[in-house]
Amino acid sequence: MKTNVAVFFGGRSVEHEISVISALQAINAMDRTKYDIVPIYISKQGRWYTGDNLLNVNNYRNLETLVSNATEVYMRPVYGDYRLYEARQGGGLFSKGAKVVAELHVALPVLHGTNGEDGIFEGVLETIGIPFAGCNTLSSANGMDKITMKMILKEEGIPVVDYVWFTDKQWNSDRDAIVARVEEKLGYPVIVKPANLGSSVGIGKASDRQQLIEKINDAEQFSRRIIVEHMVEKLKEINCSVLGDADDHQSSVCEEPIKTGDFLSYGDKYMGGSGMQSSDKRIPALIPEATSDRIRKMAADTFRVLSCHGVSRVDVMIDESDGNIYVNEINTIPGSLSFYLWEASGISFQELMDRLVQLALQRKRENDRKTFTYDQNIFAMGGGTKGGVKGGAKGGFFGAKGAKSGRH
Repeated sequence: MKTNVAVFFGGRSVEHEISVISALQAINAMDRTKYDIVPIYISKQGRWYTGDNLLNVNNYRNLETLVSNATEVYMRPVYGDYRLYEARQGGGLFSKGAKVVAELHVALPVLHGTNGEDGIFEGVLETIGIPFAGCNTLSSANGMDKITMKMILKEEGIPVVDYVWFTDKQWNSDRDAIVARVEEKLGYPVIVKPANLGSSVGIGKASDRQQLIEKINDAEQFSRRIIVEHMVEKLKEINCSVLGDADDHQSSVCEEPIKTGDFLSYGDKYMGGSGMQSSDKRIPALIPEATSDRIRKMAADTFRVLSCHGVSRVDVMIDESDGNIYVNEINTIPGSLSFYLWEASGISFQELMDRLVQLALQRKRENDRKTFTYDQNIFAMGGGTKGGVKGGAKGGFFGAKGAKSGRH
């Protein structure tokens, strides 16, 4: 019996198109003797579609035609219901008798950026309970938010550059104080970033106060939280992928992306048209073996500390003026799933996809052994609610006679 794998992609994100490319690459790499693939495209408006026409990248040139030739679908937010239903027009989204389009076994999110890589979509999958590959809600959220990620890494002794962070409302109400804090703590030049976007969207360099204000004004269009980081001027960027789970994982060889400016831009990464693997890079990176080993360990430590799962890519920065190495960010659903790094490490794209499916199923088995709820009904045991709810037992919800004591 084949495993039915739902591949989710697209989404309400500025990285929508990159997600489409990554997903189609992943689908093409999967072994069709083992898996039946169900492509599920999420439009920029947040509607779900499936259909064979979604498998041809040329069809995405006209999104209106694309979705008109596909079937709109949904999943019910009911634990244990892994079925994909047809959304019947005029019948209501959850109308009785909705047609079942597919029985799903495993979900593979290939969603980049906001509303897909930040824990929001992972929370939907966890609510349904379907096995899925990749980070869970918490690790996705922590990995996506550059501020939270740096706080966690710094607490665990993993080196990150100095930074200042603030919200868009703070910026609009107290920008003079924020500028002064940036100048006092970091100086110039600095890098300004939206806190929760990837693919270098909204990122800019500032070499003076006027540029700082301009770049922050640009970044706040994309995010409610902004981070300003010390800029490493003699910079060498190195990437390393990690595969597995927080307790059992391995690191890939390192790559050195080739940038055209002060940092790797969206154009450097994607304008070649075929995702991250088409951008200019050196694999393996031209760095000493000891440096490579150090980076691979830093990547693994980052993966472990953030409780990651599946395949991620950790981007680090080498300051060539003093040799210091800093973790820049983690991509919990990396462009092209970093398959090119695993091919260079001796793992084919097909094998990578096999491992992701098996990791999803393994985590589901492990989670099912944990206790998340109790079989007892506290109301049937005579429990009430504090505050005099009609029919409640004297003493409140946890004060009913016979209730077990304990932390709550």
